Parts: sequence; C-alpha cells; structure tokens
Amino acid sequence: MQCAETTRRGDTLMNDITRPENPDSRCGFVAIVGRPNVGKSTLLNHILGQKLSITSRKPQTTRHKVLGIKTVGLVQAVYVDTPGMHVEEPRALNRYLNKAATSALIDVDVVVFVVDQLAWTTADEMVLEKLSKLTCPVILAVNKVDRIEKRENLLPHLDMLSRKREFAEIIPMSALKETNLKPLEETVGRFLPESVHFYPDDQITDRSERFLASEMVREKITRQLGAELPYSVAVEIEEFKRDGKTLHISALILVEREGQKKIMIGDKGDRLRSIGQDARADMERMFDSKVMLRLWVKVKRGWADSDRALKSLGMNDL
Repeated sequence: MQCAETTRRGDTLMNDITRPENPDSRCGFVAIVGRPNVGKSTLLNHILGQKLSITSRKPQTTRHKVLGIKTVGLVQAVYVDTPGMHVEEPRALNRYLNKAATSALIDVDVVVFVVDQLAWTTADEMVLEKLSKLTCPVILAVNKVDRIEKRENLLPHLDMLSRKREFAEIIPMSALKETNLKPLEETVGRFLPESVHFYPDDQITDRSERFLASEMVREKITRQLGAELPYSVAVEIEEFKRDGKTLHISALILVEREGQKKIMIGDKGDRLRSIGQDARADMERMFDSKVMLRLWVKVKRGWADSDRALKSLGMNDL
C-alpha cells in the first residue's frame, strides 16, 4: 500500500508528480456522504479492496475525511470518506464531525449519498437538504439491501426515494457483500471530468502510516468497548519508527475520566492487551512488517469539548 502526504494547490488536493496529458483520461473527487452508520466506510474499503477507513457498529466511528484513491485504466476516482452527518451538535467533537462532512462537499465532482435499506429518517432528510444546492451529480446508493426480508418492499421504497430529488442514478447495493459495486463504480466513472490523474496510479490514500496506525487502535477500542465507553476516546501516536524489518509504534489512548481508564485497561491489563493484539495484527497486514506495539492510557479531561484539544489531536483537517 502506498500512502503519501499531499499539498493543497488552490482548492484541489494535488501531489507534486507531473503526469502526462491524455485526452481520454478522467479524474475527480467523489464524496461519500450520509448519516451515521449507513456503511460509508465499509463501502470505501470494499471499493478499494482493502481496509482503509475503520468500521464498527457504533455510529460516528469515522472522525476524519479520508481519501481513498482507485485507478482503473484511464479513470482515477478519488473517494472522500466522511463522518456521518447528524442533527445534534452538543460538543466540540460533534461540531467538528459535521464540519468535516460538510466541507467534503466543496468542489467535488460527484456525490454518493448512502442510505440504509428501507429506512428514511430526519437525519437522511437533513443530509438531503445539505445536498440541495449542489450542481454536481448525486448518486443515491441504497445500502444493505441484502438484509431486506420482504424484497417486494424495495421497489416502492426506491420509487419514493426517486421523488426526493433528481438523482443521477439510484443503485440498490450491499457494500459488505459487494453487490452492485461495479455498476456503482462505473456510474461514478461516467460522471468524472476529463482530467489528468492527480495521484500516481498505485497510490491509494493521502493519509500517512502514522494516521492509519492510530485509527486501527481506535477501531479495536470501539469494537471491544463500544457498549461500555462513550465517544470520548482518542488515540495519539507518540512513536513510529522502523528498525530493520520491525516497526516500533507507541500509542497514547486518551479518555476523559478515571473510570474510563480502568475500563480501558481491564482486569490486570487484559482489555488493553486484547486491544493491542488485534490492532497489531491489522498493522502487520497493512504495513507488511513485524510490529512492536506499546499502548498507554491517560486521562485528559474535557478534550471532546475543547476545540484546542481537538486541533492538538489532528482534528483540524477541514
């Protein structure tokens, strides 16, 4: 996997590699949006064919805009995975998530609006309202259709959705089962503008390995402790260095209260070890090297309510 940092030129993310002109090549930015927990990150991971965005059953797992780059022949689609848009903004973290999702809509070429099987909620309506002023094509992806028990209910639901706005396409699909992903990608490709490719053809993300490592730790925390801990958990990478064939990573886990720290560590450190073992296994697959992972837990009160604390944790990429 190739990761890279990028620089901003004007309003468009570009790298510094000059690519040859090709009048038939297409490239553009594709925002994947929707309310929390509709499968946006799962969709991106399965389009790319590998894990890039972390996933869990807990809403608002995604906190950052993550670029996933897929190049097939002359077509390069730069997908932007976004945090789920939600109505309430009681804390600085919630406000950041909404801003990150909304800012992803600026200057994109295509939007993939993901909804969940037969559901349509006030949060879906809120997302639709945010898309109302866009002039770019909006593709509606109706996800998790494999879970619909009464299939005869799907067509009336799709008809109802078609009256919500003029969508470029409505595609029933299952990101997890990879049902109709190819038609979705082909539809995206048709709407991308003629352009040279922004990134090398073998690059799949703009994110660094340090960022991906912190997200892997946070995913394991969310999956193992999602029912016990609130969203007030953050992960900061303090060390990331290679020594021969071994990658040494030290991660600091931030919680807001002493009670949360005890839950994170577990009985005689069992929970922290389990989180570390699962995260290390994913890291070794992604980074293709042996990983020595060390985890610490620290109480940092009120970080999720502080804009300054969020910026110190890298949540300023808007």
